[in-house]
Amino acid sequence: MTEPLALPDTPDADSPRPDAAEASADAPADLAADGSPAAAPAADERGHSTVRSLLRIWPYARPVRWYLVASTLCALVASLAGLVIPLVLKQIVDGPIGHHDVAGLWWPSALLLLLGLAEALFFGLRRLSVARPLSNVERTMRADLYARLQRLPVSFHDRWASGQLLSRATSDMYTIRLFLAFPLVFLIVNSMVFVVGIGIMFALDWQLGLIAVVPAMPLIMLCAYFERRYSVAARLAQDQNGDLATIVEESVLGIRILKAFGRHRTMARRFHDQAVLLRGTELHKARLLGNLWAIIVGLPEVALACSLAVGVVQVAHDHTTAGTLVAFLSTALALRWPVESLGWLLAYSNEAATATDRFFEVMDTPAVEADKAPEALEALEAAAAAPGASRDGIRFQDVRFRYPDAPDDSPDLLRGVDLHIRPGETMALVGTTGSGKTTLTALLPRLYDSTSGRITLDGADITDLPRSELRRLVSVAFEEPTLFSASVRENVLMGAPDADEGALQQALDTAQADFVRSLPQGPDTQVGEQGLSLSGGQRQRLALARAVVGSPEFLVLDDPLSALDVHTEALVEQALRRVLADTTALIVAHRPSTVLLADRVALLVDGRIEAVGEHHALLDSCPAYRELMSGDLAAAGTHGGDA
Repeated sequence: MTEPLALPDTPDADSPRPDAAEASADAPADLAADGSPAAAPAADERGHSTVRSLLRIWPYARPVRWYLVASTLCALVASLAGLVIPLVLKQIVDGPIGHHDVAGLWWPSALLLLLGLAEALFFGLRRLSVARPLSNVERTMRADLYARLQRLPVSFHDRWASGQLLSRATSDMYTIRLFLAFPLVFLIVNSMVFVVGIGIMFALDWQLGLIAVVPAMPLIMLCAYFERRYSVAARLAQDQNGDLATIVEESVLGIRILKAFGRHRTMARRFHDQAVLLRGTELHKARLLGNLWAIIVGLPEVALACSLAVGVVQVAHDHTTAGTLVAFLSTALALRWPVESLGWLLAYSNEAATATDRFFEVMDTPAVEADKAPEALEALEAAAAAPGASRDGIRFQDVRFRYPDAPDDSPDLLRGVDLHIRPGETMALVGTTGSGKTTLTALLPRLYDSTSGRITLDGADITDLPRSELRRLVSVAFEEPTLFSASVRENVLMGAPDADEGALQQALDTAQADFVRSLPQGPDTQVGEQGLSLSGGQRQRLALARAVVGSPEFLVLDDPLSALDVHTEALVEQALRRVLADTTALIVAHRPSTVLLADRVALLVDGRIEAVGEHHALLDSCPAYRELMSGDLAAAGTHGGDA
């Protein structure tokens, strides 16, 4: 009797979580030099081992090991019950049927019914024993993967396609859970049933038994050959599936651009080409599996036919009984499922091994360094609380930076930046496109770590501060505002989760986000994915509100007013001046009015601070600044003063 595949229940209970170090140990990840997923090489070229890969799941499966043992025992008992049926048939044929004893059929028939019921019962218990525990294993692995993604540096996310990560968190987790629920159990059970079945066949008739096991050796060699080729195809298919998910995600998020420029056909062709590529790989997998199945099914059938022919001759010459031949053939037929399932079980084991490799590619990637002891934070807070304490603001001291995946011979993006933003001062950072302004602002909250040099907040090195506290002290608003599929309230209060309703309303007022009051549910209105239900200016104002809601001690704004109209910009600037009066701020500026919000201006040229000073003084003394600020900005400075 074969057991159809079943899906585990949804989880509703916690399961123990393996230690992260233990879960990530041993096998190296298949990564390119820059940490991005590498193309899957041939299995024999990279020393791939399906068993070694699958063993890495053990730390996650260990908490449910007794459920797996119970599942295996139930399946084994059910399968062995099926092997007893041929022995009962032998007794029926050689006994009541051979002696024409109808009354003697009752007890063997009852025994067959009980064996069938036992087989069904134990297969049912097998499913019940693993459904919920394995759902918890999948949930734990998915939670650990998500937690790891949150801890990996921004440079990792810069390199990896989101679709690849999405496929690892969804389809790969499902593949691993299904392997633990079905193939793992039946690789063990079917192997034991096959051995027991062959033993029964030899006990019934050793000559017929020899004929039945002749295909075993070519089948073993074929399976080894199949495993090597299928593992490569399985990895390629899963990577291509991740690429396809990336295209779908980009198409959905960029649907407005595609429609505006009429490029939907281009993206459709790209999707079609990737789908055709994936289809070709899946068909290649199907051909491999089909060829394996043809031989796995064909060879035993030939052996069975030979056994039948020889057995009939033996019965005809009274060398064996008809009941023995029936029992032998019934046992051989009962072993068809363990043999025929071998191809599918091997194929799915390779799928699961590949999914495991892809999971640990992310888990093995080094996360950001652990935070140091909070002595620096305590010193910073003590210095700020001391009577008459002098603060130092923000200092960049000989800061250099290059992206981790930059070529070795490429120059640093930031080359010895020295800049001091005094306590309570607002500094505007200006420069040409590509000069490193946004990169410099990303160093303050440690989205990236500087290659060398030192950055301090009131004298405390930011690398000595716990990241959670550093990001509480430093609030950021990016040029490209990102909103989440949540309410306005949740998006804004992400900047200060403990802020009250008054702080929320004050932040919305500062950002001139009056439109929130006219939304259907006010601040509780869902803004949709990426906030695309709002205009660009509305999203930017909510991002600004998120940055100022917690009254941060240090504020970093990357061109925060670029999407606003002139009237709204003036209102936001007026309210923003009150916020800037109580904080130390660094603002990336491209517009005249934004520069005029600052007390001083820093000019960044080719990764270095070229000049620092007040706007008017720089216009008079710095040709590079004057050239950058020519036109409207210079006119604004000439006629508008420092207002």
